[in-house]
Amino acid sequence: MTMKLKKLSKTSRRNYLTYALVILAFVLLQILSGTGSISSSLKGMLVPICAYVVMAISLNLTVGVLGELSLGHAGFMSMGAFTGTAAAIALQNVIPIAPLRLAVAMAIGAAFAALAGFLIGIPVLRLKGDYLAIVTLAFGEIIKSIFNNLYVGMDSEGLHFSLLSDNTNLLDGGKLIIGGPMGIGGIQKISTFAAGFILVMLTLMIVFNLVNSRAGRAIMAVRDNRIAAESIGVNITKYKMMAFVTSAALAGAAGSLFAMNYSTIVANKFDFNTSILVLVFVVLGGLGNMLGSIVAAAALTILPEALRQFSDYRMLVYAIVLILVMLATNNPTLRSYLDRAKAAVTGKGRKKEAV
Repeated sequence: MTMKLKKLSKTSRRNYLTYALVILAFVLLQILSGTGSISSSLKGMLVPICAYVVMAISLNLTVGVLGELSLGHAGFMSMGAFTGTAAAIALQNVIPIAPLRLAVAMAIGAAFAALAGFLIGIPVLRLKGDYLAIVTLAFGEIIKSIFNNLYVGMDSEGLHFSLLSDNTNLLDGGKLIIGGPMGIGGIQKISTFAAGFILVMLTLMIVFNLVNSRAGRAIMAVRDNRIAAESIGVNITKYKMMAFVTSAALAGAAGSLFAMNYSTIVANKFDFNTSILVLVFVVLGGLGNMLGSIVAAAALTILPEALRQFSDYRMLVYAIVLILVMLATNNPTLRSYLDRAKAAVTGKGRKKEAV
């Protein structure tokens, strides 16, 4: 019994630490926000930070845990953003309570993104390496192009769709929801920092439970040695699809949260650069390291705002800082120190005690 408790403690300690730090950060920021100790610009960044944290964790599930490189994660975010926001606008009179409408919108965004992940996963997950990366990149650009040319309107007869023009044959009193390259305008900003915190916690629970489950061990077995995993009866397609669809669904929920923090959202916001930015969060935080992804996503989202004083040279300084951080984290001396600190926290570096 003692051995089981010790084993549980070692495997769960880092997860509990991650939960504790996220809760601590939320409480601290709420106190600072309530006392007016943080700037209005930082307050406005709290929801996007939560959205990018969820994006980083979800992509880390694909890249770090599954071991497959995806360059189209912004496509799933875009899917969730547009479907979730459109649903929120359509349900505005049906669900007048804003937090409930936000929850429904995020669920719808996650469902559509999961469906997109499943459909694209059927042919794509048969590929691996560079081929998978190229196809996911193409998927992200295709989704962006679709929403740039999609017109959706709503009237008393229901929803109307068009890929040709804004002529959706709406009746009098009808409303255009998605306006092609103009995106969605007139969005009621119902996303809150509290909702973002809840989504981050739910994301951590889903990912940690998946990784520590039997399915998670099968996913990592596929990552480490596909042939060996297949030889012992692991269903490669099933477990790759499970990780990929879960990752897509979480990205869709993050997209809905992100979109409803602004009055207008356009498809070009979810381009290739966004996918690369989220991938940078994952690489900088460490593959498979969810806490590292959280820290990297938060820090790199805040950094451009903190560098605003450099005016025209802001992105140059941002790039230099990013390069220096990458070099520093790959320094052997610093990495040795971080490994020792990690061992002290997780207990993995301790000698086994006699029971």
